[in-house]
Amino acid sequence: MALIRSVATVGSYTLVSRVFGFVRDILTAAILGAGPVADAFFVAQRLPNMFRSLFAEGAFSAAFVPLVSSALATGGREEARRFAEEAYAVLFALLFVFVVLGEVFMPVVMHVIAPGFTAEPGKFQLVIALTRITFPYLLFISLVALQGGLLNALDRFAAAAATPILLNLFLIAALLAMAHFDRKNGHVLAAALTAAGIAQFLWLTVSCARAGVLLRPRLPRLTAGVRRTLAIMAPGVVGAGMTQINLLISTVLASLLPGGSVSYLYYADRLNQLPLGVVGIAIGTAILPPLSRQVHTGDLAGAMATQNRGVELSVLLTLPAAVGLAVLAYPILAVLFERGAFGPTETAETAAALAAYAAGLPAFVLVKVLAPAFFARQDTKTPVKIAIGALTVNLVLTVTLMQFLLHVGIAIALSVAGWTQALTLAFLLSRRGHFRLDQRARTNLPRIAAAAGVMGVALVVLRMALSPALAGPTLERFAALFGLIGAGAAIFAALILALGVAGWRDLRGSLTRQSA
Repeated sequence: MALIRSVATVGSYTLVSRVFGFVRDILTAAILGAGPVADAFFVAQRLPNMFRSLFAEGAFSAAFVPLVSSALATGGREEARRFAEEAYAVLFALLFVFVVLGEVFMPVVMHVIAPGFTAEPGKFQLVIALTRITFPYLLFISLVALQGGLLNALDRFAAAAATPILLNLFLIAALLAMAHFDRKNGHVLAAALTAAGIAQFLWLTVSCARAGVLLRPRLPRLTAGVRRTLAIMAPGVVGAGMTQINLLISTVLASLLPGGSVSYLYYADRLNQLPLGVVGIAIGTAILPPLSRQVHTGDLAGAMATQNRGVELSVLLTLPAAVGLAVLAYPILAVLFERGAFGPTETAETAAALAAYAAGLPAFVLVKVLAPAFFARQDTKTPVKIAIGALTVNLVLTVTLMQFLLHVGIAIALSVAGWTQALTLAFLLSRRGHFRLDQRARTNLPRIAAAAGVMGVALVVLRMALSPALAGPTLERFAALFGLIGAGAAIFAALILALGVAGWRDLRGSLTRQSA
């Protein structure tokens, strides 16, 4: 129940953030569409956000949280704060130098990240300018990751989970200002990204102070704890950040395709990120601290149970979402995005990419659930080897499929790579005796899959029946879409209850107790 409550806490704040993010994406599509400014901004946003995912949701947390949890268990809150301050000082120094170098050599970086943009000099110069504005964001968001990791180790999940809300509010305000003043070159949006990073940093600084772990400035020193963190973190940058590295490869290769391809993939990924963020980040964030403590204290049975519930919960929440996104990709985009600079062509191209991304959604979440089993044991080398294999699969398939399917081939390749990574993680954990499906999971997972399949068939039938309404006036289209989504959720919930999937009543009871 503690795991479900933690997931619910992180997931609820993440859901609020994703809703604001969805509003942001609708505004972005209407104002920028899928043109050259949109392509340039999405690349400028991708680079610091890749580091954000590596540090905030991946390698840094994988290295830092188990170690700070151990410090907390052995030396108490003061020892955990001392270790966090040492890591904070070194992280700030390293990232400050990295950001300065990035600013200086940004043209060279863009030749690597977006080589296709060089064919349009104006577009290439714009992406350099925008990325120089957004790049400092990674410094602040990485420090936010450290503060959030410390709070998570103290079982305080709410403050860190709420920080992305600030980002979306800043970007929404910038988009509204751009529309009002007719400034659509992307500079205001890029500046808002960095300003949001500063606001997130200040928010968690106050939150740490309230928790009694305000981090005081120190001179950077490579203490034993910091060296251990960096040693674990270095290979984990590849292992934990596999999805982001694959997305970066996708962006690089998409820049070589016809104009708009980068934007199609961005909008599709943003919709796919709604369930991925709410479920994947929530479970991955919530599972690592207790799993680290269980491994550290030798509670292997508890660790196994934690992993099983994480897998079961992730499949329960992501499989129906994946089926729903695949079946309803076109009407979702047509109803919610098709306006202003985002027309029918953009809808069709983005919908195809979204359906391909949705196929890999459960795998992306399972990676976030299974990888902590290695991180809790301070083993990042094994996930790196698996990540390299998945990276190779993604690269080979991307280069092959984009020749025939353009940007859709890129999305298909990423989903296949995600499943390769997830299944390999599960296989190696099982072979080492660190994970196996218990009786409850073996019973429930096939039932969840059957319920999702029936729901998908029902949605296909309902979509055909409601096709006139989906093409009607605006209010009728919205009503039909939300009716489809509501019907899908109701059908899946009814099937889950009818099939007797264990844990559903537990989840409902836990959420009721939390809100009480």
